[in-house]
Amino acid sequence: MAPKSPPSFPLYEVKFVNSKISRTVEVIILCLLLSLISYRLLSLNSHDYSLPWFLALVCESWFAFNWILTINIKWNHVETKTYPERLLKRLEDRAVAEFPAVDMFVTTADPELEPPIITVNTVLSLLAVDYPANKLACYVSDDGASPLTFFSLVEASKFAQIWVPFCKKFDVAVRAPFRYFHANPTCPHDRSLEFQHEWNKIKDEYLKLCAKIEDASKESMAFGLTAQFSVFSKIKRRDHSSIVKVIWENKGTIPEGDAVPHLIYISREKRPKIHHHHKAGAMNVLTRASGVMTNAPFMLNVDCDCFVNDPKVVLHAMCFLLGAEDEKDVGFVQFPQSFYSSLKDDPYGNQFKITMRCMVRGIAAIQGSLYMGTGCFHRRKVMYGSPPNCSTSSGSLYPEMTILTNSIEAAHEVANCAYEFGSAWGRNIGWIYGSTTEDVLTGLTIHNKGWKSAYCDPDPPAFLGCAPTGGPAASTQQKRWSTGLTEVLIGNNSPILKFFFGKLQFRQCLAYLWVMLWPVETFFEICNSLLPAFCIISNSSFQPKVNEAAIVMPASIFISYNLYTLSEYIMGGESIRAWWNNRRMSKLNASGPWLFGFLSAIFKVIGISNTVFEITKKEHTRDDTLQEESDVGGFTFDDSPIFIPATTILLVNIAALFIGLLDFDKQENKRWSFGEVICSLWVILMYWTYVKGLFGKGKCGIPFYTILRSGILALLFVQASRLV
Repeated sequence: MAPKSPPSFPLYEVKFVNSKISRTVEVIILCLLLSLISYRLLSLNSHDYSLPWFLALVCESWFAFNWILTINIKWNHVETKTYPERLLKRLEDRAVAEFPAVDMFVTTADPELEPPIITVNTVLSLLAVDYPANKLACYVSDDGASPLTFFSLVEASKFAQIWVPFCKKFDVAVRAPFRYFHANPTCPHDRSLEFQHEWNKIKDEYLKLCAKIEDASKESMAFGLTAQFSVFSKIKRRDHSSIVKVIWENKGTIPEGDAVPHLIYISREKRPKIHHHHKAGAMNVLTRASGVMTNAPFMLNVDCDCFVNDPKVVLHAMCFLLGAEDEKDVGFVQFPQSFYSSLKDDPYGNQFKITMRCMVRGIAAIQGSLYMGTGCFHRRKVMYGSPPNCSTSSGSLYPEMTILTNSIEAAHEVANCAYEFGSAWGRNIGWIYGSTTEDVLTGLTIHNKGWKSAYCDPDPPAFLGCAPTGGPAASTQQKRWSTGLTEVLIGNNSPILKFFFGKLQFRQCLAYLWVMLWPVETFFEICNSLLPAFCIISNSSFQPKVNEAAIVMPASIFISYNLYTLSEYIMGGESIRAWWNNRRMSKLNASGPWLFGFLSAIFKVIGISNTVFEITKKEHTRDDTLQEESDVGGFTFDDSPIFIPATTILLVNIAALFIGLLDFDKQENKRWSFGEVICSLWVILMYWTYVKGLFGKGKCGIPFYTILRSGILALLFVQASRLV
């Protein structure tokens, strides 16, 4: 009798978790909201159908609806665990060819906003991952067609010849040089003499690399536009032919431990009168170019500032992609967005630690994680438009190439503008066009075809990126997201339409709506922030009197909601101050960036203007420098109109309290009460950043003309309120 083969253990595990306590609290808050709405409906007549009472009803109805969407997401959440060692065990008796190939994409667009040294570190971390080098290819898309970026990558490829072997030989944990040397500023003396010798050599070479890139950026064309750089000599950033350069080709002649994966530079063709579709267009060019050059079945995409923090990241992803019983369950594998140089207590509310922990894990328990635009592994067949369980791909698949230089001409062809004319690229194939948040739209399209997705959250974090610092940068990012989400919500790719006419599950549709309705929330948040001031100025009310039993309902909602969200932060290892910073930033975002983003999308739809893809500036500074700037300077401002609405709201509430104080003894029939005053004080507290900005100087002060414009708007609001 033949011996039984050993059992095949799963490569990953997914555990569905729910908290009965959290569910109970969430339902209690919902019941309180519904009770308050019922009270307002029943009290409309007794309050003479007053405008404040009606507006409060509308706002609270919206908040109740939004809370239902939140409960839908939080009802369950997933915890995943991968077993890379089991994957390696399965393959240990097989040839290296059994490892599936992976094409890795890095996107950059502007060498000034995205310094090349950041891109270089991301590329070096990708080249050094723990995976067979002959199964990897790294493609860098440069939408800026910058000779500086190309020069930096050429120099980085030389440094990679010693950096990659060093990382694999000594099992270096973090393989982005700038982070490695930040954590190890001096050579560890408890290591071997061989390690110390190589460490010193590596650091010297890295400092030389940084110096070369820095010198080239300061001295225009310091590297000379000759030889391989000659293609950049007469091009314009927005008007040039495609550029494809094989910077380094792994020909398989170097031992595996010392080998460096392929490195290819691509700058797609651009013409002034042809829409290039921003990042989505760049990703589609990378997909096609890699398809004719290496054609790996799996693709990883990262932003230029998102370096590999765990060298086993490809193995983690392969546990899902190869270990799924049915491949339709894993159309793509999304890793969470985590950040290095994180400022203490998240002052700009953009580190999303609790959002990832509580919301993204909840969405992953439905039809799968949203696609977040970076740190994601894709099946090529999915991006080529294939539905689940389809044996053929609707995109053109090419035979695997072994000599990259033989396919450069084909890569040029697929990187040209004309290639997409009359094709399904951007509609049904590849990254989907029509939104500045191409990631959410593309993920929605994938889920609509019936695919599910996986969420992988290893420890340590697989990728680390750079969160914007400063008010203008953080606001620009929020505005871009708001614009893109609105474009999806009101367009032909709305999740509501996908649910009724596609394969998007109902609860996943609600999850997408929770994300896409952020911009719409701006109107209810602004209304809710102005309502107490309006009531004080116009001598009206929207809250029950303090001596009425009904006051218990809004008070209970306020207390229970804040305690509940605070508990999420504390259980997630965050501070009370981090909770407060995120609470106030959600308010500030709603009264500025989200509003402008929403209006930008609406103006595009009605043909008044086109949306502009705004690149967020990436900072390449030390952790301590960023922390000092945050501690000393605080929130920063510029002369953008994006800061006018919040400043206006603050001035209106300050004015209302002064008016209420001056008129307190004069009003014989005073309708507003303690409830309106508390709400107005709460608004001012939430906008305390702007209070400090009114008296701040330099970047930490609100510009005079912003205050002037806001003051005029506040004065108009006060006068209009008195006339009502």
